[in-house]
Amino acid sequence: MYPFASYVLRSYYQSTGWNEDNLYANLTRSSNAILDFTVPRGLHFSISKSPNPLFKTSYSMNALPSLNGSIGYIFTSCDLDIKNSYDVRVKDMIDRFKVYDQPRRPEGKEEEWLAGERVNTRDYLLYGRLYIPTGRLDALYSTRLSPTLQAMVAAISDPRSSLGANERSRGGNIASSNVMFSLQHDTGKWCTEYTWSAEDGMWGVRCLHNFGKLWTPGNVSDDSHSGSSKTSWEKRVDEEDAMEGGLKGRISAGAEFYLSAKEKSAGVSAGIRFTTLPDATPPSHQVPSSSTSHIPSPSQPPTTITALFNPMLGHISGAYAARVSRDLSLCSRFDFNVYSYESEWTMGAEWWTRRSKTKNMFPNPEETLEVPSTSSPLIALPSPPPDVSNANDGEIQGVVKARVSTTTDVSLMWEGRIRNLLVSLGVVSNLSSRAKPIKAIGLELSYFSSE
Repeated sequence: MYPFASYVLRSYYQSTGWNEDNLYANLTRSSNAILDFTVPRGLHFSISKSPNPLFKTSYSMNALPSLNGSIGYIFTSCDLDIKNSYDVRVKDMIDRFKVYDQPRRPEGKEEEWLAGERVNTRDYLLYGRLYIPTGRLDALYSTRLSPTLQAMVAAISDPRSSLGANERSRGGNIASSNVMFSLQHDTGKWCTEYTWSAEDGMWGVRCLHNFGKLWTPGNVSDDSHSGSSKTSWEKRVDEEDAMEGGLKGRISAGAEFYLSAKEKSAGVSAGIRFTTLPDATPPSHQVPSSSTSHIPSPSQPPTTITALFNPMLGHISGAYAARVSRDLSLCSRFDFNVYSYESEWTMGAEWWTRRSKTKNMFPNPEETLEVPSTSSPLIALPSPPPDVSNANDGEIQGVVKARVSTTTDVSLMWEGRIRNLLVSLGVVSNLSSRAKPIKAIGLELSYFSSE
């Protein structure tokens, strides 16, 4: 389940038109949502409130295994449509498998003029969280410098980090104080990110390139003579059709390079991703409503295939994820190291549960069918439901996620809504250990409101 702060940050990106999925760091997000979900540990509560569209507060507490908590504040320059925990879409609060929208060039805010002067300002978001009783402080500042340029500053201030390396050498979970700057440049086809970390003097560059055409408003055109609409979803891979019997899709490739002046070390990695077309989740907020009905339905299962390679560490990873039915997605990943020959195979699944919504067999007494009968001239019978197939299409209630790997760890988690609360319940077990088969179990309850 997304923390409230992450939900607000994603709403901010959507409101300002920034596509966070077009980053190299999120290249494997679809498979990670199934295989790398985080099971809650212990008992966790969180309560959040939105007094107004610009300001939000959040309070959280961990009751088990130790008692601690945090207080967070968020301020944005633009109004955000933040839902309540009892009416927000469950899928909007859960990291899940999806085929992401076609890359597009970000658009800036509309210009606002007053008395011949431009009065609109840059969008920004401020976030801070104080942890009790440790006194650790996390902060984030994000702002749009231009339609295609975004800057971020993240900081961590932990008083315990002054204890030095002795605590960390003994395995203490102590975060070092640090400030990191990030500059992201997204043009749709290309997305580049530059980072700098003050703690170890690390410089990093990440880039991602999307092959094929980009989505633009001009790609949706109406043919007034034929009365039909033509969309770019019909053909988007360099205007070439895939081979007969194969998957039609688009390819994205990227790489990263980082250099640490303090540690005198460097690193590099490369990755590639293939996703099917047409998009399983079209950008409905960008496509005109008059043309959404003409978008062709997916004729192939939504699929994402990714591969990563780190030549310096010798690590190779390949993942295959697909939605095999409306409510079931499967994923498998194989990791291998060319230096140590160590390998791991991980499999996972997510299954969406729905609340059954049975229709009344007698929806309207006035809608009747007249059937001849031997006992009476006419017998009035209720007409059948117009669409029996929708009888079981209830609203989504939650999702069950499962993960198993060759490391003998099995994780199982359920996320959903119970009344006004968002709930996460999970367990991690080790099947090879008879002494301690249950490694961790946890329950997380979240409530937030904007009223």
